[in-house]
Amino acid sequence: MTKYFDTLETRSLDERHAQQSAALMEQLARATSADGNCLDTSGVSGIDDLAKLPVLRKSELVKWQAEKPPFGGINTSNVAHIFQSPGPIYEPGGISHDWWRIGRFLHALGIGKGDIVQNCFGYHLTPAGSIFENGARAVGATVLPAGTGQTELQVRAAKDVGSTAYAGTPDYLKVILDKADEMGVRLGFTKAAVGGGALFPSLRQEYADRGILCLQNYATADLGNVAYESQAQEGMIVDEGIILEIVIPGTGIPVEPGEVGEVIVTSLNPDYPLIRFATGDLSAVMSGTSPCGRTNMRIKGWMGRADQTTKIKGMFVRPEQVADLVASHDGIERARVVASRADEKDVLTVQIESAGTDASTFEQAVQATLKMKGKIELVALGALPRDGLVIEDQRSYD
Repeated sequence: MTKYFDTLETRSLDERHAQQSAALMEQLARATSADGNCLDTSGVSGIDDLAKLPVLRKSELVKWQAEKPPFGGINTSNVAHIFQSPGPIYEPGGISHDWWRIGRFLHALGIGKGDIVQNCFGYHLTPAGSIFENGARAVGATVLPAGTGQTELQVRAAKDVGSTAYAGTPDYLKVILDKADEMGVRLGFTKAAVGGGALFPSLRQEYADRGILCLQNYATADLGNVAYESQAQEGMIVDEGIILEIVIPGTGIPVEPGEVGEVIVTSLNPDYPLIRFATGDLSAVMSGTSPCGRTNMRIKGWMGRADQTTKIKGMFVRPEQVADLVASHDGIERARVVASRADEKDVLTVQIESAGTDASTFEQAVQATLKMKGKIELVALGALPRDGLVIEDQRSYD
């Protein structure tokens, strides 16, 4: 097995920037909005201009698909499957070589020819099972399409066919291994590709103690592989088939390097051109490159949800409203809404980063954008934490 999946993984920064900028422009030419009109790309000549384009949120995609089923008028091609995710959202799926780009992750884990992958991701309506099966085929591995449940049969199958690798959620492998111990069966798993849930360090160590190397990736039904761990286990390396941005939640405005924000992804898959698709997940970019030699950007992995929508005084406050507040007044650098309780009543506090000294100058903007009055606290420029939170709920629900 070669060290890297392909030469894309070791490109220089300049090479990747130039090649992905060219791929982006080709992708923009394919992309259309839900009403069939071409996406307005005026002023966009490459990656550096990406923030000029609007963010596409899942709620919009649901609406588009209701109006123009099944994919909302987005240009798609080579569709072999249609999957359904909660929303509902319908995603296309292809069967061409590594359509979802999971092969890159499996190769980094060391899965290849001679491996039998017990694929315990679901195959019913949702795409995870097919996504990982497609990736396993891309690296030449054999697949046992196990799906979920029926743990005793999983153990029997793993033993009988000689499964060497597991694919599925992080905790279900432990269920299989514990059942095998109970049955007195020794299994041959040495590698585990996990996703769809948190991989806690203690669980990874338990697998390591059993001789199983367990790595995780970050993928979505809409985008395929977004980022993945290598054996260096220092952050998650961004996939070569996407362009990833970290933005202030509820906006399309990029954060400063290292700050926590919402993950926005532009897919370079020509069969399904999603442009600036909001994942709703929080993460942050890590400095430097991976010790494994792969040169693409690294992120810290999943750090929470960007959709911090909170009901205060009986009304929903959304990150988009906080972004509108910042945009509505030249004197506001950043803002954070804090929900708390006093005398059994909800309290709305708006913390505003500003060089100004008179909180009353922002009262009209707060009421107009948040649709309610609240206490305004002025803080010094740079004082608000760069942790991805724009709405902080301090109320106790115990």
